[in-house]
Amino acid sequence: MPGMQDRRKLINGVIFILLTVLACTMIYPFAWMISVSLERTANLAMPFPPRLIPGDFSWFNYRLVFENNALLQAYWNSIVIAVFSVTFSVGSALLGGYAFSRGDFKGKRLLFFTVLATMMIPFETRLIPMFTMFNDLGMINTKYPLILPSFVNALGLVLTKQYFDQLPEGLRESAKMDGAGEFKTFFYIFIPLTGPITATLAILSFQDSWNSFIWPLVVINDQDLKTVPLFLSSFSAENGSRLAGVTMALATMSILPLLLVFLFFQKYIIRSVALSGLKGE
Repeated sequence: MPGMQDRRKLINGVIFILLTVLACTMIYPFAWMISVSLERTANLAMPFPPRLIPGDFSWFNYRLVFENNALLQAYWNSIVIAVFSVTFSVGSALLGGYAFSRGDFKGKRLLFFTVLATMMIPFETRLIPMFTMFNDLGMINTKYPLILPSFVNALGLVLTKQYFDQLPEGLRESAKMDGAGEFKTFFYIFIPLTGPITATLAILSFQDSWNSFIWPLVVINDQDLKTVPLFLSSFSAENGSRLAGVTMALATMSILPLLLVFLFFQKYIIRSVALSGLKGE
């Protein structure tokens, strides 16, 4: 009916406008951050009122950032930690999720509920015991405390368990009929189908590792081991003052890896879902 179609178009138009306004509201702080980072005079005084177009456009702040060896070292530290953390986190989550989904062992349900319960424990309550443990092992002021905790990823384990539950059981039965063991079935049958969940876990794990601040602040004291968030929080001029332009340039460079990783894996997720063609039966 014409009246119903007009009403639907009106509702869709209103929804589109609201979503556009919301998107602009969320994007504006990032756009303003980039604008300040591209304004050379921002180091003398913060531009006010905030504007999206720099008044004195210059790459001066970014040149200062890239000439700072301490920042490059912080980038390298964060990249190394993030790569190992993502690898261990995703790998352990896939193995554990498959075990909880397809495995048959005593106490499986109790162990799974125990893992779920750990997700409700705030990190702050675990901080002191974790610090004490790594201190006793002599690992404080090293990269190990920032990498080893990624072996236990409760959220990733739950997500992979639910994902494996949706895959047809016939795949495993067919592999058994062909003489494949559990590990061969896991690596050759199920792993190729885990593209979407692997990409999702990689994004979450990389974001968690790259943005981590409290835990590295507790276990890292050496300047050469600082990560990007630690370096950004402690950055200041020689006289101790904050340079707005350089600080915003640092902040922009700090979120760039997250943006690139998300954009890369977002395409991979869409392609994996489109090519898998699986139904949760």
